[in-house]
Amino acid sequence: MPSSTPTVESPPRLVEVPTLLPRYLALAYLALVVYASLHPFSGWRDPGLSPIFFLTAAWPRYWTVFDLGINVLAYLPLGFLLALTLRRLPGRWTPACVALLLGALLSLCLECLQAWLPARVASNLDLACNTCGAGLGALLTIWHGERFFDGFVNLQQRLLASTPHAELGLVLIGLWLLTQLSPETILFGAGDLRHLLEIAPSLPYAAPAFFALETGIIVCNTIAIGLITRALLSDRSSPYLALAVFFFLALSIRTLAAAVLVDPLNALAWLTPGAALGLLAGGAIFSIMLLLPASLRIALAGLTLMAGTVLVNITPPNPYSAAALATWRQGHFLNFNGLTRLTASLWPFLALPYLMMLGRRL
Repeated sequence: MPSSTPTVESPPRLVEVPTLLPRYLALAYLALVVYASLHPFSGWRDPGLSPIFFLTAAWPRYWTVFDLGINVLAYLPLGFLLALTLRRLPGRWTPACVALLLGALLSLCLECLQAWLPARVASNLDLACNTCGAGLGALLTIWHGERFFDGFVNLQQRLLASTPHAELGLVLIGLWLLTQLSPETILFGAGDLRHLLEIAPSLPYAAPAFFALETGIIVCNTIAIGLITRALLSDRSSPYLALAVFFFLALSIRTLAAAVLVDPLNALAWLTPGAALGLLAGGAIFSIMLLLPASLRIALAGLTLMAGTVLVNITPPNPYSAAALATWRQGHFLNFNGLTRLTASLWPFLALPYLMMLGRRL
């Protein structure tokens, strides 16, 4: 007689879909490492020595544990992302070894280029620490890489909309969050090209005008970034909860950056009257716009993004942020400051083509 014991079915497992996110993240992080290593890109000169002279140089006279740790940690995510991108190479150790070699080659090339920059010092110790960091990141993929990748793919299927290039949108959102680490910029403000083009501010500072412009910038960018994020979210998930968490994360990053890089007592210095009004008004308008069709939301995201960029470029500098900038620009944070400012300046001009691409798909 056939057994009457009921069979217990295992819970359905989400089918793995191809994702290009590791590749996009690796390319984005690679660009950030190159910029941070060669900033400020000025004063190039011929040192009159071989570009690899530092390989046989003596142990650097001045170094700190903090410097060594920063150089290791800077390349650890790069090694992890490169190995994850190369995970389809044959063999268990092949992706990690290739990622290690690529990280070491990148560090070697950047150290050679630093020999032509008077503000930078080429160092064999930096090369060793960078290579060590890339190797540690690559090793992490052997132990946890597949688990991390499978978990992310499952999460992506649950939370993200099944639209083309959703992974690229996630990278853009991550870069926008990076811009919130700069305590000198207006909250959520991006697209200021004046320092890149060396254009002097056209308007003098006046408190009432600055209040109005700051409020407008925050309203426009709250709507724009919120609508872009909503376009990436699946209708199956809870978009309202996800969006609330996202904005809470952005404000937390801003607060933590001000506390760590400037002064814990000024952690909430970004919460000016203009910022508070801008968040309230922008949040209210954004909540209403969520009821609109997807194609209209994309169009409004582009319009508010351009409007916010225009307002940023006509807003006079806030003299009260000068003290924060003077406190922050020291040591490694000088390079980090240049990195976050460049990302903030270019972000709207990267996001707008992405919105146009999304609009054509709808």
